[in-house]
Amino acid sequence: MEMNQLAKPYAAKAAQITLFRSVYVWMTLALVITAFVAMYVAKSYTLLAAIAQNSLLFWGLLIAEIGVVWYLSARISSISFTKATVLFILYSILNGVTLSFIFAIYTAASIASTFFITAGTFAVMAIFGYVTKKDLSKIGNICIMALIGIIIASLVNLFLKSAMMDVVISYIGVLLFVGLTAYDTQKIKRLLSADDMEVNETTQKIALLGAMTLYLDFINLFLYLLRLLGDRK
Repeated sequence: MEMNQLAKPYAAKAAQITLFRSVYVWMTLALVITAFVAMYVAKSYTLLAAIAQNSLLFWGLLIAEIGVVWYLSARISSISFTKATVLFILYSILNGVTLSFIFAIYTAASIASTFFITAGTFAVMAIFGYVTKKDLSKIGNICIMALIGIIIASLVNLFLKSAMMDVVISYIGVLLFVGLTAYDTQKIKRLLSADDMEVNETTQKIALLGAMTLYLDFINLFLYLLRLLGDRK
């Protein structure tokens, strides 16, 4: 009995490490899928033209993306881990299709360089979020409120078409997702740091949801940086 009690903390720590590693494995897998799908669609003039010329199809893809994220976030506790994984992969595919248009707008060199800048920035903030002892909840709350504001501002600018406002939104977007990367990393770490943590379907789903959150942080940070640093064709 005593040996079992002594072994529990080590087992919980091993489970935490395994689950946290899984977060980044799933996030990386989703990014790879998105990248390959985006490049494949971008190279196919037929597919790209079909989406660009059919507004119903384009908006349908965007609505499907939002629907998958909403369903996965809302129903994560009631669906199986397998179904959650399939939905996450489906989302990364859909996102790849809609992101294919950046290859038609920006040069491949600027997309590649921005990706590496994003990866470096993301890594630094994720490490900071993981190791810092400071509670980042206040920063997270501010970023979430700012996210609502930036969505509204972006919608307004669709009609105003202000270049200056677009630049300001992009800078704010970069700062916003830099902060969210650190905050979300710390939040995921806390969710996976229970003393009795073990690897099971429930904790795997928590890790998968964490992977989706960080995936979204990475994608949005990349897109805002691309708007600032990308060279248009």
